[in-house]
Amino acid sequence: MTHDHDLVLRPTAAQTEAALNPPPGRNGGDLVVETLAGLGATTVFGLPGQHALGMFDALRRSDLRYIGLRVENNAGFAADAYGRITGEAAPLLLSTGPGALTSLAALQEARAASAPVLAISSQIPTAGLGGGRHGYLHELPDQSASFRGVVKSVHTVRSQSQIPSAIAEAWTSALTVPHGPVWVEIPQDVLLSETPVPVVTGGDAFPEELPPRPELTAVAADLLSRAERPAIIAGGGVVRADASGKLRQLAERLSAPVVTTFGGKGAFPWTHPLSLQSWLEDRHTTDFLEDADVLLVVGSGLGELSSNYHTFKPRGRVVQIEADLGKLESNHPALGIHADARLALQALLETVQERTDPSAPARVREVLGKVRERIESQELTLEQGVLASVRAALPPGAPSFWDMTILAYWAWSAFDAKAPNTMHSAQGAGGLGYGFPAALGAAAADPTHPVLAVSGDGGALYSIAELATARQYGLNVTWLIVDDGGYGILREYMTDAFGRPTATELTRPDYVALAESFGVPGVRTSPESLEADLAKALSTPGPSVVVLPAVLRMFAPTHTE
Repeated sequence: MTHDHDLVLRPTAAQTEAALNPPPGRNGGDLVVETLAGLGATTVFGLPGQHALGMFDALRRSDLRYIGLRVENNAGFAADAYGRITGEAAPLLLSTGPGALTSLAALQEARAASAPVLAISSQIPTAGLGGGRHGYLHELPDQSASFRGVVKSVHTVRSQSQIPSAIAEAWTSALTVPHGPVWVEIPQDVLLSETPVPVVTGGDAFPEELPPRPELTAVAADLLSRAERPAIIAGGGVVRADASGKLRQLAERLSAPVVTTFGGKGAFPWTHPLSLQSWLEDRHTTDFLEDADVLLVVGSGLGELSSNYHTFKPRGRVVQIEADLGKLESNHPALGIHADARLALQALLETVQERTDPSAPARVREVLGKVRERIESQELTLEQGVLASVRAALPPGAPSFWDMTILAYWAWSAFDAKAPNTMHSAQGAGGLGYGFPAALGAAAADPTHPVLAVSGDGGALYSIAELATARQYGLNVTWLIVDDGGYGILREYMTDAFGRPTATELTRPDYVALAESFGVPGVRTSPESLEADLAKALSTPGPSVVVLPAVLRMFAPTHTE
């Protein structure tokens, strides 16, 4: 009898030939790129450095496409977006010390947003590992220690024979839910030395599934079936698991209104009769969710932004489905189900009893009406008009990437993403500079759609160098820069808290002239002409910049009431 665990994949004749007669001149870097190709990678991002040259030299002997950015953190943001769009682990090649450390903010965002990024960094030579002070260029006492609190897993290679297995293990970690960034580091001498290791011809890696425990979904299904006022909060885990269809089926079967978090934009149709949209920073929405007798939270940890700054206090029973074990019941007691959102929703669909509630759409309309009245009473027609122009100009299937800027904060609550996995922002970790380099990564992932990046002038200066990247690779990204002469949201926060702002005002360049100096078309627009100018830029292949001089305001918060 043959058991599954007895099966061994037999090498093909071509694989045997490649193993027995490897081409000359291969080094440890070749093992890196061969392993990546064997795992299915087609595109890598990064920035070369002295210790990492073995990897970059090997790229020219491979079929991998290389997208080189100008700053390591921006390369990390590009890989993050590539991972979000494709669902694949996005390779990020970096050098030792300063090059590696410069990627930390991007990797923090990838971890917070569950974006699969496979970061591979060089290290000082093997002789320097172990914490001694040898004085190597870029030396850190323990480079990996800087990443352990940021990424999912760390893998240190000490010999060439470890490279294929270490990268495959990291790949599996990145793609096992919850997805996230992983870190592999390889010493300079291991990358540069000629290798006797055969050509890497296979690389299957199978991420582990995370199904729910059936006794827990049985209890959850019973609670939801018997609920009088069920409601659902859908987070980014629904989008990452490609589970929006199952979410809609469950909501309709239960007649349960749905709120999407800022990370879960597009997980539920914006205009659906059961859609409460994304107005999480609104007391009317918070009150409605608190009144639910059973609240199903799918793919969200109910963190600061998703809980109206921790003012949300549910009175009913909470059922929380979350793939990140650390987020389960971290903010509210719940029936915690540690599972992938797609598998858990499928289990509920198979066991929940249909319930009807003809009043649910009317209750949704009532809440949205109260939200609309609150916003309209604040005389924010400029902000609403600008956001509407962006929505009208952006094709329905085109992805958008938003920096930490006032217009993005509006978009979190008020923008119709049209479809899941199309609207992305840096709200996971909250760092500046995400929008434009992330959009470049998305354009590399899918050139069939134009991509929109939205930044303020403060965030734009973090990634202005990537205009050269956009031009070099002809990436189809339109960059909308809202220029208000400073860090707009911090200006508002400081004025509200202290009566006046400090350190928020910026001297800035002529962004149109600057774009044109890179060979990127630029146009200065106005709120009245924004829709037409943005639509024209988005319909023109290649990179472009649209600059909107405007001072936007935020709607009043409700968590301070």
